[in-house]
Amino acid sequence: MPATTPAPAHTSIRSADGGLQAVLWDMDGTIVDTEPYWIAAEKELVAAHGGVWTDEDAMSVVGNALDVSAAVLQESIIRQGGPVVEPRTIIDTLSSRVIEQVRTQVPWRPGARELLEDLNAAGVPCALVTMSEGPLAATILSALPEGTMRFAVTGDLVSRGKPDPEPYLVGLERLRGIVPGLDPARVVAIEDSVPGVASAAASGATTIAVPHVVPLPAPRNWTVWDTLEGRTAADLDALVRAVVAGGSGEAGAVSAGAAADGPGE
Repeated sequence: MPATTPAPAHTSIRSADGGLQAVLWDMDGTIVDTEPYWIAAEKELVAAHGGVWTDEDAMSVVGNALDVSAAVLQESIIRQGGPVVEPRTIIDTLSSRVIEQVRTQVPWRPGARELLEDLNAAGVPCALVTMSEGPLAATILSALPEGTMRFAVTGDLVSRGKPDPEPYLVGLERLRGIVPGLDPARVVAIEDSVPGVASAAASGATTIAVPHVVPLPAPRNWTVWDTLEGRTAADLDALVRAVVAGGSGEAGAVSAGAAADGPGE
């Protein structure tokens, strides 16, 4: 991925003490509705080896690290009498198919692109934390205005994927080079899946869950928003201020200290 992008020349919402400093974004299911692309690719792959991959099977791997999903697909193919397909082959096959679909049409999630644009105008740095690998992330980022995302933490850059907090911890560490005095509680992470919410919340970031394909457990150390449509940088700033102050903000948000305890699933 490209080196850190210079900050836009805007008046920053971060100038006020205790407010929003940055936003870390999940990609699949949060910024773009690529889950149907992934599910179709998984079904094609398993069918090509004589098996069946159901919607229920697909839901079981949503949000997981690609190597975890590949292992599940591999086992399914073998269980149904098919050959041993190497995980790397599975990942490359699925990713190539999804990239092909994205290049035809980028399926933006409601409100995501608009919120990204508002954050950019407010001078709030954003970055991507996704379990997809570099090529797919680059394809999505190329469809956004230049500088919208300062960097990307992709699945091929971490040793432990979501639900482990490593991807978000890497994102927070990189943000420290951009935002002086970074406080994880003043960084919002936006996610849509169970593994993603677990990863983000365990990192200490103020986490917003926007459920999409799969239902999420009742919120404990995260906030649930039904949609990003109509949401603004000011909404994220208000949530962060409530969390830092030890208030509830909105349903499901708790203090920064509690966020470090991990999700309650």
